[in-house]
Amino acid sequence: MPQAKRTALITGAGRNIGRAIALALARDGFNIVANGSKNREACAAVAREAEAAGVSALVVMGDVGNAADCQRIAAEALAKFGTVDVLINNAAVRPHGGFLELADADWERVMAVDFYAAVRLSRAVLPGMIGKGWGRIVNFSGMNAMQGHLGRPHVAAAKHAALGLTKALAKEFASKGITANMISPGIIQSERDDPAMRERVLKEVAHVAAQRQGKAEEIAAVVAMLASDGGGYVNGQLIPVNGAGTV
Repeated sequence: MPQAKRTALITGAGRNIGRAIALALARDGFNIVANGSKNREACAAVAREAEAAGVSALVVMGDVGNAADCQRIAAEALAKFGTVDVLINNAAVRPHGGFLELADADWERVMAVDFYAAVRLSRAVLPGMIGKGWGRIVNFSGMNAMQGHLGRPHVAAAKHAALGLTKALAKEFASKGITANMISPGIIQSERDDPAMRERVLKEVAHVAAQRQGKAEEIAAVVAMLASDGGGYVNGQLIPVNGAGTV
């Protein structure tokens, strides 16, 4: 358990991977700031579960694709807890569209959420991490984005930009006790369920050596390791968590 309670801010914390990360870190003793853009009750439920683990929790709603919201989210977290020691940039949008179909506005929205949110939130919390001499930043990608997802060129571009940011932050702030890594999940079980998704998942799982979908808790376990004192020498890495998959 961390010494003297540390605080973790998780974007997209209301469900799936974000929820699992928030609860795993709460069990490890981190205070939790749960961010979501739409479903306050889902984030509030996560906060209640975190508090049941014996930590403090704060819900801060806001669209991380909006610069002013990023500033407010960080400000509210810092006002309550003093510092944000672990930043999990999990929120993302992944709209579908061919390269020639996408307008500038489509690119700008994806870049705002999938890339600039990590820039803005990192910039907001890094001074406190530097002051403490300890911090963790975890960004998220996806195997398809890293390989160049057909029909999502804007997502692939934004995630590659976020990987470059991750490596740059790792280099610049490693001497300050701060790490920055990126996790690239494979096919992970989702709360969303529809026939089209089930059919797509079945096809994709055929390319996974483990022959199954991953669980959000398996992603959260990797995040918990990175957020621990023992994870301090893992820095600047793209970490696939995909069951030896190819997608």
